[in-house]
Amino acid sequence: MSELAVKIVRLDPMQVVSFYGFGESPEYEAREKLVTWIKTGEMLEDPVKPRIFGFNNPSPSPGSPNYGYEFWVTIPADFADGTETKIKSVGGGLYAVTGCIGVSNIGQTWRELSRWVENSEHDIGSHQWLEEHLEPIDSSQDEERLELDLYFPIVS
Repeated sequence: MSELAVKIVRLDPMQVVSFYGFGESPEYEAREKLVTWIKTGEMLEDPVKPRIFGFNNPSPSPGSPNYGYEFWVTIPADFADGTETKIKSVGGGLYAVTGCIGVSNIGQTWRELSRWVENSEHDIGSHQWLEEHLEPIDSSQDEERLELDLYFPIVS
């Protein structure tokens, strides 16, 4: 097994549009809402490419097939699109970050990153765990080619 490549990153506070799904496969529900919103074209005119983050909300619990997943798309502070989008202000924070390719590798990579943090000089932070989607999101994504950076919250 190769050593996990981890970098320490500080995310600045950001303003985001939120898309949420809940059920046995909430990522797909939330993704469809996000794709529909992107297709409205509001973000296409912004010269700064938005960042897209996702996370379980709430996480899966034993005995239930249902859980939630939320996507965040970064937007400029003065953004207004005239729709009923849910806009949030999100605090930043310090993170241990590593890459992951393929949906089937996400759980194992999170476990490896967690072990890395436990064995580091950093303490676990209380801010949001995140998965940054590094490629454009659309409905026809090949799940095993999905590229993510996993953000584990830490404090120095």
